[in-house]
Amino acid sequence: MFTLTVRDSMMIAHSFTGAVFGPAQRLHGATYVVDATFRRSELDEDGLVVDIGAAGTALHAVLGELTYRNLDDDPDLAGTNTTTEALARVVADRLAARIGDGALCPGGAGLEGLTVTLHESHVAWASYERGL
Repeated sequence: MFTLTVRDSMMIAHSFTGAVFGPAQRLHGATYVVDATFRRSELDEDGLVVDIGAAGTALHAVLGELTYRNLDDDPDLAGTNTTTEALARVVADRLAARIGDGALCPGGAGLEGLTVTLHESHVAWASYERGL
């Protein structure tokens, strides 16, 4: 399996529901380094997994929908504890939708999978992996 990873970042505000979250139940900020890894079993005719510039642009667009926002106010995320794990899935699903809409054409057509990793710090991160 071949992979290509692009990286960007986002800064968000949010709060959590549930005693398990302790003081994080109050509004707080988080800064994430975000990696999106694209997978395919064979390279395309140009020898690529996907165009690195197109992949970076697509990831940046998805993160632009979330960054500098209070996620508690986002109707699409209502009722969701926007944990690092949950946000990895949100980013992956939104990126997959862009791929499906042709944002990475023509290279996006042969992609088989996507993993999004949100690095909350240098010692903690979470990922969500999905097929395409």
